[in-house]
Amino acid sequence: MNAAKKIMQRIETLARITDEPGRLTRTFASPAMRRANGLVAKWMRAAGMETRVDAMGNLIGHFEAKSEDGKKPSSILHPSSSPRLLLGSHLDTVRNAGKFDGPLGVMLGIACVGELRRKKTQLPFAIEVVGFADEEGVRYQSAYLGSKVLAGSFDAKELRRKDAAGIALAAAIKIFGGNPEKLKSARLDPKNLLGYLEAHIEQGPVLEGKNLAVGIVTAIAGQTRAHVTFIGHAGHAGTTPMARRQDALCAAAEFILATEKLARKTPGLVATVGQLKAEPGASNVIPGEVKLTLDLRHAKDSIRRSAHLALKKNAFQIAHRRKLKIDGEVVHETAAVACSEKLSGLLALSVRRHQKKVLRLPSGAGHDAAIMAGITPAVMLFIRCKNGISHHPNESAKAEDVRVALGVMSDFILRLAKAHE
Repeated sequence: MNAAKKIMQRIETLARITDEPGRLTRTFASPAMRRANGLVAKWMRAAGMETRVDAMGNLIGHFEAKSEDGKKPSSILHPSSSPRLLLGSHLDTVRNAGKFDGPLGVMLGIACVGELRRKKTQLPFAIEVVGFADEEGVRYQSAYLGSKVLAGSFDAKELRRKDAAGIALAAAIKIFGGNPEKLKSARLDPKNLLGYLEAHIEQGPVLEGKNLAVGIVTAIAGQTRAHVTFIGHAGHAGTTPMARRQDALCAAAEFILATEKLARKTPGLVATVGQLKAEPGASNVIPGEVKLTLDLRHAKDSIRRSAHLALKKNAFQIAHRRKLKIDGEVVHETAAVACSEKLSGLLALSVRRHQKKVLRLPSGAGHDAAIMAGITPAVMLFIRCKNGISHHPNESAKAEDVRVALGVMSDFILRLAKAHE
């Protein structure tokens, strides 16, 4: 069986591991995530890696492709001080997800190591493949929990966050088998890192439109996630005059349309209200309270921050005009990140070996690479996906494009090894 076909089969197998029967949903520290870690760890070991799960639940496979001075190669328990290259992506998903977002990058990393082992390739550095425990932020509404721990940027205050069932993050980590008191010790030492390479489906239509299998990411858009609550007054739908209503849902609707209008007139800005909850939620009762989520993204932080301030001002104006109260908080914010020019240059040379044109494009989606770039040079390889669809069951990629991506990544590793000698 060729490597690309094996990757596709493994992605299909992994997609059957879910917390919600009938659709793919695999969130942080869930039973499905435990099963996924166990299966992926098995595949890592088959490729020649030693594995461990850190204090947050990140799965890490360690591969030493060269012994030191003829001595026994270092292991994940007794690592050498020699540099290491990180490959990976996340294993969690959104609700009712597609099967390629995240796992494809992890499977490609494992396949790269398998090829190196099969060919008995000697490298002047170790490789570690990471399956991050949380990138999507579905369960605790705070993305990149896994990569933030490895990068040393995790805020301990996050441990007090609670999910929809009232379970605190610290408790979820313990239930999963992790240790919230040892998160700081899970941080990787930047001095031992050569860089981080993440392969990921594009989640957009550009590569397909250019008829290209892969592309190189130039930068990852900055992101702001916020919660907004409009607080009015519930009342009888049949007896409360329109002029005396304090309808929180109407205020929310006005705000949502204002959000769309701002994004449409601001080049490069994307804005989404993805969740909306109206209380008390009865068909014959005026909504007294509405909670919603706001997601803002742009490649330039100044534009994203300006948009956030404008929408915040607009929300207060709507509330004041409608005689409502308003509450809100920013629950997640990441700055835009430029990918490493040096590593992207090596990646471009590798891409040219496998397709005629090297396309460079920004990413509107967030990725673990944005966090890892805080401690090591980061680079990303995009892989074409059908119709640009992602975060949906119809998400799809071709085996031939996966084969190209694997060839590019393997070539990149060899080029990096040569540059490091």
